[in-house]
Amino acid sequence: MKPRDIALAVVVMAIWGFNFVVIETGLDHFPPLLFNALRFTLAAFPALLFAGRPQVPWRWIIAVGLVLGVTKFSLLFAGMAAGMPAGLSSLVLQAQAVFTTVFAVLLLRERPRALQVTGLAVAFAGIIVVATRSGTNLGAFLLIVGAAAAWGLSNIATRKASPPDTLRFMIWVSAVASGPLILLSLTFDGPAADVAALRAIDPEAVLALLYVALISTLAGFAGWGFLLRRYASATVAPFSMLVPFFGMASAAVFLGERIHALDVVGGVLVVGGILLGLKRTAVSPRPDVPRELATASGPT
Repeated sequence: MKPRDIALAVVVMAIWGFNFVVIETGLDHFPPLLFNALRFTLAAFPALLFAGRPQVPWRWIIAVGLVLGVTKFSLLFAGMAAGMPAGLSSLVLQAQAVFTTVFAVLLLRERPRALQVTGLAVAFAGIIVVATRSGTNLGAFLLIVGAAAAWGLSNIATRKASPPDTLRFMIWVSAVASGPLILLSLTFDGPAADVAALRAIDPEAVLALLYVALISTLAGFAGWGFLLRRYASATVAPFSMLVPFFGMASAAVFLGERIHALDVVGGVLVVGGILLGLKRTAVSPRPDVPRELATASGPT
């Protein structure tokens, strides 16, 4: 990779890692479902006016919108609101790689090689280490794991969609997700809580919304899509392992979160296992799965 593209990859990972700190901040101002609804509404509009027609079948836009936008991010925000630390959330969410492989085997009939199975087993062991350490909120932890599972399933839908323009695809996905999220927020957060949050909005809340919608979602996805168009996924995908590094580091600096020894052990196992599974001897995508999407990750 060219040095400027390496720098771009690192910047995108830093944006997505720091996003967990911003989410934590946003949740101090908004109920989880409302925050998620506002995020995708802001990401979709007015960008949708300039995005042009979607270039993939509607069924895949709707599928990714519901699974990624509604399910994954609602579970993530709910887990963090329930007490899962921002830094630890950025690490546990990487279990999406394990779920992506499992769903690829079940739904796409892919055949994982021994090295990939070994790597995913190591990564899963890291998740167990994090789950069983003292102080882990099990309920919040399971919500983040559920978010990782939804992310893995959405990766399969994205593979099938094969979007030629990832930014345009994400704008339409955001538009699909925004409507159901508004209804869910009114149902579960409640109109009173939503109105109170909107009336109490302040500059910090506005900045949090702008960051998660415009910088993390649109700018981050634009940069990631640019890299995937220029390089093979085997070259680009390992950079996603920097997300928990930036997530845990920024949470420690800006939120004062402590990094426990077992968190480090679990993190090394998760990141090491996933990198092992990304080696070229791992599973090859089916012919109908574009190479650049075979191991692609996505935004937080």
